[in-house]
Amino acid sequence: MRIALAGLATSHPFTDARTLADHADLVAWEPDPARRARFLTEHPSATLTDDLPSLLATDPDGVVLTVPTPDLADGLTQVLARGLPCLLNKPAAATPDQLRRLDTAAALAPNRVMSSSVLRFAPALADLTFDRDDVVAVRATVRHDVGLWATGYNPWQDDPAVGGGTLVSMGIHGLELLVALLGAEVELAGATTGVRHHGGLRSEDTATLALRWSDGITGCVEVIGATEIEFYEVTLHLRSGEVRTVIEPGDDPVEGLGYRGMIEAFLGLVRDGVTPVPWEQTRAILKVLTTARSATVQA
Repeated sequence: MRIALAGLATSHPFTDARTLADHADLVAWEPDPARRARFLTEHPSATLTDDLPSLLATDPDGVVLTVPTPDLADGLTQVLARGLPCLLNKPAAATPDQLRRLDTAAALAPNRVMSSSVLRFAPALADLTFDRDDVVAVRATVRHDVGLWATGYNPWQDDPAVGGGTLVSMGIHGLELLVALLGAEVELAGATTGVRHHGGLRSEDTATLALRWSDGITGCVEVIGATEIEFYEVTLHLRSGEVRTVIEPGDDPVEGLGYRGMIEAFLGLVRDGVTPVPWEQTRAILKVLTTARSATVQA
């Protein structure tokens, strides 16, 4: 099997490659020289190409696409035009315009498109059981520090108009968990953001999203981007009490946070041709996030 890594724009494809290397030969493309050099240091037997068309010309079995968010739709179009399954590293869209273009691209072959927060595949989430009819309200809390962006690292990720900033890049973790549990019939009821600690950010270090599902369940996502600890918590409020789970890095973050599980699910897509994450769920998540981003930028 051959897997192509199209872009190394964030930390995620480096983590993905370490798991993929146990299952496939790797080929990669990335325009940044430092990232290319780092990748070759970690994977000296991998092949690097000069651009995306030459990467796709190596006839991979699947593609992991990680480029700056505005370029994802064009990249996905090229991948799907070759009939290849594609994993889009999160977030796949940060603005309503980006989502419109991405939706058009994904329509070429939605069953071959997979995009998700890794937390969907965390073992702790799989252990959560509940009766949907008993759910009254839900909450997801995301604690992940974004101080690195305040130093100027990957500035496009922290730009609300480009990569979406903290609300989008970290908010997706909480929203993904709730949609994975409750489904895609969700809409944004409100959003607010703030800066409490990391003053050098272009976006924010705290955010809250209010949500409403079509059957009346209400929920919220709390994003804490100024924090010394990392964890992700889901609480389901039931008529009889509550059900709660916490996702933590643990001794093996690749396992505990779902990185390994996501790659295993992607390899299933490569083998079977059917995405494990329905496009309608991904689109619902991105619609909430891009709507929230647009509303809070205007505010």
